[in-house]
Amino acid sequence: MQFKTLPGFREFYPEECLQRNHLFSVWRSVARSFGFAEYDAPILEPLELYIEKSGEEIVGQLFNFEDRGGRAVALRPEMTPSLARLVGARANGLKRPVRWFNIGEHYRYERPQKGRLRAFYQFNADILGIEGAAADAELIALMVQSLRRLGLSSEDFRVRLSDRLLWKVILEAAGLEGASASAVLGVVDKMERLPREKTLELLTPHLAEPDAWLTRIEAMMAQVDSVEALKAFLDELHPSLSPDGQTLAAARLAEWQVLLRELKMLGVGDFIRIDLGIVRGLAYYTGFVFEAFETSGDSRALAGGGRYDDLVAKLGGPGMPAVGFAMGDVTVFDLLKSKERLPPCFQKPDVAILVEGETGRGSALQLATVLREQGCSVEVPLKAQSMNKQLKAAQQKGAAVAVCFYPELAEGAEVRVRHFADRTERTLALDEAASLVLATLDQAAFPDEL
Repeated sequence: MQFKTLPGFREFYPEECLQRNHLFSVWRSVARSFGFAEYDAPILEPLELYIEKSGEEIVGQLFNFEDRGGRAVALRPEMTPSLARLVGARANGLKRPVRWFNIGEHYRYERPQKGRLRAFYQFNADILGIEGAAADAELIALMVQSLRRLGLSSEDFRVRLSDRLLWKVILEAAGLEGASASAVLGVVDKMERLPREKTLELLTPHLAEPDAWLTRIEAMMAQVDSVEALKAFLDELHPSLSPDGQTLAAARLAEWQVLLRELKMLGVGDFIRIDLGIVRGLAYYTGFVFEAFETSGDSRALAGGGRYDDLVAKLGGPGMPAVGFAMGDVTVFDLLKSKERLPPCFQKPDVAILVEGETGRGSALQLATVLREQGCSVEVPLKAQSMNKQLKAAQQKGAAVAVCFYPELAEGAEVRVRHFADRTERTLALDEAASLVLATLDQAAFPDEL
């Protein structure tokens, strides 16, 4: 019987694994360059952790079951609840700000489709313990630089920036609050994916004049593309707002000015687009929200996040401001593949040690051990072949250097070292071979002197 991979799951053959690990390496390198520390958490968590954060409806999207101890558990669908739990448990002993990142696998039981699988990896980065737009700007810059380091540019993606607190002002101006405001915000979150008629149908139970309100919102989304345009829009809303609403509107405008100024100084201003159509469906967001979208093809989201100041307290910890994002490997990998920005999908050994006959095999294995201990990737033959076949195979694999043990040389404790890039060779004593190989790898050519 031939077993098949389960729907929505992937296997990674060595070629794909190499490319996946390249992605992880870039994410890890950029996060550390921003001063973030890596953490991890269990892939199996109490089911209640996700219900507490997202509500009972989340259960239908999870791989959940009862374990042998009678506990309701779930494979983690995201990292933020685990992070909030970890930080909350040691909040009093953690130095602020907390700047943590994670690269891990997550699971969602949903219909597999392009860009969405049941098992996927995410790069999560969060800053906790700091209020104000500077932390939001730092996270957005980290997100942008992570994509740039993968070879993508402003022609490949943009960051769409919005504000949940600003939407609170907009909804108050329409007389909406509580459950009605949440319901309308949920409709706004889906507007891009719905026909206008369906959007109106969903808005009608909550608004006296849904068509007029939607027309105004559509115009706002199209026109508000700068702080100046945002100020003009808020000035129009001003008469419809309560004193608290007016105060909130002024505060948010000031925060927008700080955020955009910080982003410009961080060198990522060209990637940012004000887009109030971005709402982010998760109810726990409390301020700025943002998504990185590819600018060609399917215009899919590559990453997203925002501020969630209340979540740590909601999950049992102390009150702690927080902002973070998650970047999935599936859509990023698809985009890199379409742009031909992935590295070659094969592993190149640094050194191929080649042996003709058995005379020099012992010395060859000893040399391989010495070079491996110095951090070199070294391949040695596992079966007898002619030296020509071994040289051809080593060159096809992309080895930089070959150390050849010929029978006639091995008897005199000599080897021949070939540098594939310029096809040059040197014959030298065996005890000098390791030094020559290491120097050659460092210089990408035979050194003039050892």
